[in-house]
Amino acid sequence: MIKSMTGYGKSIVKSPNGKFIIELKSLNGKNCDVSIKSQIIPRDKELEVRKLIKSKLERGNIDLFINEEFNENVSSKTINAKVINSYLKQLKEISAANNIPCPDDKDLIPLLIKMPDVIDNRKEDLDEESWNRLFNGIKKALEDIDKFRIIEGQSLKKDISLRVHNISSYVDEVEKYEKERIDNIKDRLSSRIKELGIVPDNNRLEQEIIFYIEKLDINEEKVRLRQHCKYFLETIEIEGSIGKKLGFISQEMGREINTMGSKANHSEIQQWVVKMKDELEKIKEQSLNIL
Repeated sequence: MIKSMTGYGKSIVKSPNGKFIIELKSLNGKNCDVSIKSQIIPRDKELEVRKLIKSKLERGNIDLFINEEFNENVSSKTINAKVINSYLKQLKEISAANNIPCPDDKDLIPLLIKMPDVIDNRKEDLDEESWNRLFNGIKKALEDIDKFRIIEGQSLKKDISLRVHNISSYVDEVEKYEKERIDNIKDRLSSRIKELGIVPDNNRLEQEIIFYIEKLDINEEKVRLRQHCKYFLETIEIEGSIGKKLGFISQEMGREINTMGSKANHSEIQQWVVKMKDELEKIKEQSLNIL
């Protein structure tokens, strides 16, 4: 089943002082780059978390956010009494040593609260039970983001498949002008020869015209482009990571379209080639977001 690399997942699990809010966000990327934006996960557990994320999501630029929301009766921050008392003592000693009047303690408190290390963010080491709950929460968020990716992937599949079918139909439109294109080439060559006042050998002229027309023949390009479109639609039905493969196929499609355009020598055919290129650019953009 086709999946997008863009996704979002969230889960909430109980923590020692409230609840953990776990969020996962992913964007398209060539590899699997995991960024853990939380200090709650113990350092010795980070590798385990990264391995889990990589095994589940495979590719993309992935951010993991974990925040702890505390219960009403629990503060997320505490005042470090030892530090604030130390600052107060030092200020009074400096004031006495330099004969400088010292403000009352109540006037010093607002200043001391702003001093470094006075306010501690509550951060407790997780016990085994809390860690297991947090780890299971990460797994739930991964399940959530995977569902999101599947839904996004189906939208991508529908859009890209339509565009590939459009390119195939444009090839059919090009074929409508094939006879007219050849006749126009012959007429232009004959007119040019008459303008130059040359009396050619008819057999030789016919051979040269055939040779010239063969150089401008786009039949092989049409056949290969149709094959690439067919292969693209077959590949999009394959399970697993197919984004890179679809990118390679779209590059091959581009080569055939470009060659067709360079050989066209016909305004209407050129217009259909431009439409093919427009569809292909959108296919390439979308393919970059497919896992």
